[in-house]
Amino acid sequence: MTVYRLGTRGSALATTQSGHIAQALADEGVTCELVVIRTTGDVNRASLAQMGGTGVFAAELREALLADRCDLAVHSLKDLPTAQPDGLVIAAVPVRVDPSDVLCAGGGATLATLREGARVGTGSPRRAAQLIDRRPDLQICDLRGNVDTRLARALGPEADLDAVVLAYAGLQRLGRADVVTDVLDLLPAPGQGALAVEVRADDDTELTRAVRALDDLPSRQAVDAERAVLARLGAGCSAPVGALARCEGDHLRLTAVLGTDDGLVTRSDSGDAADAAAIGTRVAEQLLAATP
Repeated sequence: MTVYRLGTRGSALATTQSGHIAQALADEGVTCELVVIRTTGDVNRASLAQMGGTGVFAAELREALLADRCDLAVHSLKDLPTAQPDGLVIAAVPVRVDPSDVLCAGGGATLATLREGARVGTGSPRRAAQLIDRRPDLQICDLRGNVDTRLARALGPEADLDAVVLAYAGLQRLGRADVVTDVLDLLPAPGQGALAVEVRADDDTELTRAVRALDDLPSRQAVDAERAVLARLGAGCSAPVGALARCEGDHLRLTAVLGTDDGLVTRSDSGDAADAAAIGTRVAEQLLAATP
């Protein structure tokens, strides 16, 4: 029996997500073992903006896949650059989970009930821009680390923040949804809540066929539209850009936001879900036209 090597980051969230994919592939009759690959984003503790953001959690996984040190790689789709490298293909975007951003605050506070001047932790310029738009009094504090490290900054015995903002999808996958005190009305990062399963483009094996069976068309169309916004703006995963697309049958509606020095610019468009990328490009063009 062939055992395929599934490349993953080493964090609890990454290995949990990869474990879900390994189980789904096992249900398709394919066996995988996890191979942990350390990435720049795991080793460097600087802010994502200082590191350039784009690809810091993906580059080494992709290099390992191209070098045949693993047979497939699982990524959080929001961490992937929009340019697809030669030799690799995203063979599956499995069913997406809730892409919401959530607040985790001491005392059960919500965004509306946080004290004046509250200290809120996030490493995302996108989240920071939208939070300040809703609560200009907040102090936004840079936040890095794994989920437990971040939560401890607001909920631990030595907490130095009033709240932290995290992706609901990660907390849900880790079984930590109980720490959520508020679901935020923010546009998420393009691709948030979705996973990408990447393989070598020239592989035509039982593994590739099993991976493709995990692909969910509405999820892929939604993230294609969102990522097209990033691609047209020339922005990376650390840029102040949020986007959310939803498919209802063959119809897709996309809303995106861009943070600027003068505040937020928001635009929406819709159309045939088969034209997802074109819808994303149109919305990006509208954002650019409206930006000072």
